[in-house]
Amino acid sequence: MIPQDYHIHTDYSCDCKATMIEMCQAAIELNIGEIGFCDHYDLMPEDPCFAFFRADAWWESLQHCREDFHGSLTIRAGIELGEPHLFQDETHEMLEKYPWDYSMGSMHWVGSKTVFDRSYFNAPADVAYRTYFLELAKMAANGDFDILAHMDVVKRYGFDTYGVYDPLQFEREIRDVLRICATRGIALEVNTAPLRRPVNQIAPSAVILSWFREEGGRWVTLGSDAHLTEHIGFGLDTAMSHLTSAGFEDLASFESRNPSPIPIPD
Repeated sequence: MIPQDYHIHTDYSCDCKATMIEMCQAAIELNIGEIGFCDHYDLMPEDPCFAFFRADAWWESLQHCREDFHGSLTIRAGIELGEPHLFQDETHEMLEKYPWDYSMGSMHWVGSKTVFDRSYFNAPADVAYRTYFLELAKMAANGDFDILAHMDVVKRYGFDTYGVYDPLQFEREIRDVLRICATRGIALEVNTAPLRRPVNQIAPSAVILSWFREEGGRWVTLGSDAHLTEHIGFGLDTAMSHLTSAGFEDLASFESRNPSPIPIPD
């Protein structure tokens, strides 16, 4: 059984065509008890999803789904905040306006480049990765969010240029991010989207989950980063296996931006 999938997109994100209803139906078919929608709220003007998110319409759709699937599916209200440390006033306004269950902090941009653009990786691997993690520490320290999304997502396309990256090479920078999250009570997402790509890893890498626990990290969540119905729940059994190997016994279930523990099933 998969207890949760907290990273599901809908057609309220610019890069997804699936409706909330379709995603709910897919989750029920997989016997996933709790899901979270977290569509993109991106404020970088150069981002493809800039000014795309329609919050009022999103909330109306969410309420309809909660009514339609009441008793068979728990649906959490989440939002994926792009670079929240750079847009603190705007993200604060969004978070205050609606009763979110959780917010995800997501970093896709480093300066004027996105890590989904191959040109970001024109630099040496050491520079591309270290620069990303240094900026991620700033986001962890200054952004208003509850869950750190796909912590080392930079490897998704970095793999195409450099091959497999070794987290040990950037241990100091990565541990700084993890320590900040642990201190602030921020949960760490285990995101399985890279398992669908040539890099074929969870995000973050398994060793980073162990470091998070060593740094005092308490809360973890699961997310498939689904943009298609067939991606819901993808690889989450693998993610749970890595979590238990790292010593975690519980996942974080969020309601009204407060986490509570739910056991990781055997």
